[in-house]
Amino acid sequence: MTNIPEVKLGIIAVSRDCFIISLSEKRRKAIVDSYTANYGAIYEAKTTVENERDMLKAVEEVKAAGCNALVVFLGNFGPETPETLIAKYFDGPVMYVAAAEETGKDLINGRGDAYCGMLNCSYNLGLRHLTAVIPEYPVGTADDLAGSIAKFVPAARALIGVKSLKIITFGPRPQDFFACNAPIQPLYDLGVEVQENSELDLLVAYRAHKDDSRIPGVVADMAAELGVDGNHYPDLLPRMAQFELTLLDWAKDNLGSRKYVAFADKCWPAFPKEFGFEPCYVNSRLTSRGIPVACEVDLYGALSEYIGACVTEDAVTLLDINNSVPNDLYESDVAGKYPYTLKDTFMGFHCGNTPFCKLSKGAAVKYQLIQNRLLENGGTPDFTRGTLEGDIAPGEITFFRLQGSAEGRLTSYIAQGEVLPVATRSFGGIGIFAIPEMGRFYRHVLIERHFPHHGAVAFAHAGSALFTVFRALGVPEIAFNQPKGLLYKTENPFE
Repeated sequence: MTNIPEVKLGIIAVSRDCFIISLSEKRRKAIVDSYTANYGAIYEAKTTVENERDMLKAVEEVKAAGCNALVVFLGNFGPETPETLIAKYFDGPVMYVAAAEETGKDLINGRGDAYCGMLNCSYNLGLRHLTAVIPEYPVGTADDLAGSIAKFVPAARALIGVKSLKIITFGPRPQDFFACNAPIQPLYDLGVEVQENSELDLLVAYRAHKDDSRIPGVVADMAAELGVDGNHYPDLLPRMAQFELTLLDWAKDNLGSRKYVAFADKCWPAFPKEFGFEPCYVNSRLTSRGIPVACEVDLYGALSEYIGACVTEDAVTLLDINNSVPNDLYESDVAGKYPYTLKDTFMGFHCGNTPFCKLSKGAAVKYQLIQNRLLENGGTPDFTRGTLEGDIAPGEITFFRLQGSAEGRLTSYIAQGEVLPVATRSFGGIGIFAIPEMGRFYRHVLIERHFPHHGAVAFAHAGSALFTVFRALGVPEIAFNQPKGLLYKTENPFE
């Protein structure tokens, strides 16, 4: 199933009626030409908005063209009421940008004053309580604005997805994992639907898929992905294939009015014994296809993963911010080789839900060591098999989370860094992460603001787009790893 939206961009130019309308139209065409040449398709609305009737006509034009994201371009000062009403009547994310003046040789008839008009536009958006995306510097030439529009697309994709997302859960949040037991009201405030089900519902559906004719095909696909070295338990693949089909069919049959889906499933302690395996590898496969399956019924983890998948159009994962890097390992493999202190590093870990494509060579289906100790007394693993384990591949990452706090309000964080090419010498899906000033961020954001141990990971530096998404979703607090010298509110200035 296709679970990530396709952005279909449109652009509407506006013009204040005391300015020359052709100036705005000429500048609009220049943006379209630049964007098309460098980034892709964008629909150019031919209706230029000078009044409210023009506004209605232009919005209908872009809707009829199939646009689901929109750029409103102030080619000159712009009419602040009609231009801001576009955001009210268009059903999708909207970005506002404005034209820079082009030459000092034409500042009479060729001057548009859009720099000034952008201020009135922002004021009017505020009066109407309308949400819109405004770039860090919204005024520019055609090439400048084409670049800003290209940066808008990943954020627009996530905003479109969240608006039509359903999170399907199975089971209650685990005992003593209160961090995952977050209030769901903020999800509804975002427009996300939640469907909560029992683990028994999932077990019944799984059993109904016994001997499904599609199982051999999924088994073959799993075997091809894992290869000979990664397929330690070939006898386990039919069970896991049966489960994969169960989840995919449940998603298809329960989307209802929604277009997109994510899962948040209870995976222990009852699951492995009753189903006969750990679900981690299946979770990783769906996540790699843009259908996140979050562990431990972590609804906000699933939402965060889905946003990351939309922004990057790539596989994501959900990890515990798990353990410190031992000093001897740091001294032997990190110090002097990478520009990080010991406190900048930590290990991100989970049992085995990170997609195969994001693990280093040698990844394989294994067994859950911790659950094996608990449920099989540390003996020969049977139903605790099914994790996908290996060191996470090195490269750029963004660690982030959108969370509903215990007080029922939205909060978030974003921190960019990298996975180091350093062997972890451990088990699970795990990597050595390095984030500048992580020690201070850990103390004054993650601990101080009561964030849970789960964080979503995008395998790119996606902070800019994620920040835009969180702002557009109305998240009042977006924390980040502040550089040295910029103190957190709770940081002791005398330390």
